[in-house]
Amino acid sequence: MRIARFQHEGKVAFGVVAGDRVQVYSGSPFGDFQPTQLTVALSEVELLAPTQPSKIVCIGMNYSAHAAEIAQDVPDEPLMFFKPSSAIQDPGKPIELPWQSEQVELEGEMAIVVGKTAKNVPIEQVDDYILGFTIGNDVTARDLQFTDLQWARSKGFDTFCPLGPWIETEFDYEGALLEARINGQVRQHAFSTDMNFGVREILSYVSQNVTLNPGDVILTGSPAGISKIEKGDFVECEIKGIGVLANPVA
Repeated sequence: MRIARFQHEGKVAFGVVAGDRVQVYSGSPFGDFQPTQLTVALSEVELLAPTQPSKIVCIGMNYSAHAAEIAQDVPDEPLMFFKPSSAIQDPGKPIELPWQSEQVELEGEMAIVVGKTAKNVPIEQVDDYILGFTIGNDVTARDLQFTDLQWARSKGFDTFCPLGPWIETEFDYEGALLEARINGQVRQHAFSTDMNFGVREILSYVSQNVTLNPGDVILTGSPAGISKIEKGDFVECEIKGIGVLANPVA
């Protein structure tokens, strides 16, 4: 099931995408979620970020090749940091380059969407707490990442977390193919099996440190191939089985 959040005729709603149509639902997938009799063309709706999380938890250095390309050690346990919810950007909307940075880079990532409150979740029960998966772009001001003592600013500018295009609830995250492109040129290409910590390990670990709420997002880490983005570029982050998250750069 592909669950989209969208705007249509001035109203925001959730729905299920099937082909080129969207069946509108009442409520949200994090509570009472019921189909209505209304369907609309996908081309007639404006897709929004598919969730409004209370927090975005990110996992750093989760691909060894990425850690190597920025001269960082691979951590012994998942490296957690946060992006603010104000960084979220909708599919198709621009990533805005801040004047404070001269080196803004893309980081296409697989994103876990939490389905229910999760605290101290055992690894063997993790799947029960996952609503589905979407695509995230952990846009990073790389120069600020290494001049600041922590990563809040470099990761947290407005529009620095595009999410979408929807939540795929039946996604097979084992061995998923991730690819990111700038103006059609492939910059990142990796499989989720390359991650140092897998989906189950990550969600269980995060839940042992912070309580996860319904709708929260965990970005599972960036593959190698991070690349500078500039005004006028068109960025696409694709995960086979989910779709394509596309954003221009402004």
